Amino acid sequence: MEPLTEHRGVSGPVVYGFLRLVRFSRARQDALHDALAEYCRRHELALHGVFIERTAGTERSAAFTGLLDVLDLHGTYGVVLPALSHLGPKAIAAPRQARITASGARLLLVRGPGTPHPAPSGPAGAPPEWGRRRSPTPAPVLDHDT
Repeated sequence: MEPLTEHRGVSGPVVYGFLRLVRFSRARQDALHDALAEYCRRHELALHGVFIERTAGTERSAAFTGLLDVLDLHGTYGVVLPALSHLGPKAIAAPRQARITASGARLLLVRGPGTPHPAPSGPAGAPPEWGRRRSPTPAPVLDHDT
């Protein structure tokens, strides 16, 4: 009997990350890189590299040009970003987004529009359930006798 697919070493679709970190600490860079890696792990994507832009320049930076180059490689599925803001300010982000989608690559956002933000942490001594995310829709009321 063959093992289940989940138990095989199957490689997911190839994606590349892009971070725009103009004035960020190394700790922030590491945290964002880890967020991309975790997103890819949860969604069974193969993160093959992360391009990091460190200058607040124009639409054509070395990091973004490198990203466009790998999007032309056979088997590249898409680009993963922590948020759309990592493409830059609106004047730069819109043409960049258009170039990514024109290449046929998918644009995947770890936190996109409509993604719920984590709940604030609870007061000291609060039970762990206090800070958990809640559903954006109300829960149905259960009618039962006690």
